[in-house]
Amino acid sequence: MHFGEFELTPLLDGYFRLDGGAMFGVVPKTLWEKRAPADDRNRIVMGMRPLLVRGERLMLIDAGAGDKMDAKSADIYGFDRAENLDVTLARAGVAPDEIEIVLASHLHFDHAGGFTIRDADGVVRPTFRAARYVISRGEWEDATHPHERNRASYFAENYVPLHEAGVVDFIEGDVEVAPGGHTRFHQVVTIESEGKTAVFAADLFPTTAHVDVPWIMAYDLYPMETLEFKRRFVREAIDREYLVFFEHDPRIAAGYIREKNGRPYVEAVLSNDK
Repeated sequence: MHFGEFELTPLLDGYFRLDGGAMFGVVPKTLWEKRAPADDRNRIVMGMRPLLVRGERLMLIDAGAGDKMDAKSADIYGFDRAENLDVTLARAGVAPDEIEIVLASHLHFDHAGGFTIRDADGVVRPTFRAARYVISRGEWEDATHPHERNRASYFAENYVPLHEAGVVDFIEGDVEVAPGGHTRFHQVVTIESEGKTAVFAADLFPTTAHVDVPWIMAYDLYPMETLEFKRRFVREAIDREYLVFFEHDPRIAAGYIREKNGRPYVEAVLSNDK
């Protein structure tokens, strides 16, 4: 879709499943299962939707889980990657070697797994060979020094080979990457053009159900900070009509947050039905 001077294209690296209780934290299952039905292992379906940004430079935000997972992990997470990043990039008319910037919202496996690829000889290398990978320095430190609470989400093979290849640019704080709470250093990406704002919310709002402010993942390490940020962001997104991209929603890729009777909801703009 055209967005001012940019063209924004939600891609897909397939679907996977995570425990519904973990995805909705303290929200009772009787509430969340109405929006996200669980399977017999209590898992809900989630998409992996990297965002392709065409502007002065060609940028990819996140890259899904990739295909390096072993069979046991693939079963645990119920991966369905028939529609994967290679397929959807090709459908968008882009070859991997054309990507100039790869921006990481954070380095959890379902966002950064596609940053690297394992060759036939077993060597792991950058997937996007012409790209610079832009990563928060704080997130890098956390990912390379995981603890008991977060180590299940970080896999060194997804990002350490990037540093070894010399293709990482570290950033700190708010920066302009290209012209124009979940983890401590999770990044929300804003794209501003011609007076309009689009937001790639990553795991701040993984699905449209999470626009309800208290609906916060149990994976969040800083839930109270997330709560406060969400409260401010939802109000701002409604008032200023931000176009929000939902990275993990299985059906809705993007939409506007609206309000009815004091409750937020999402007016879909891009979905699997369109």
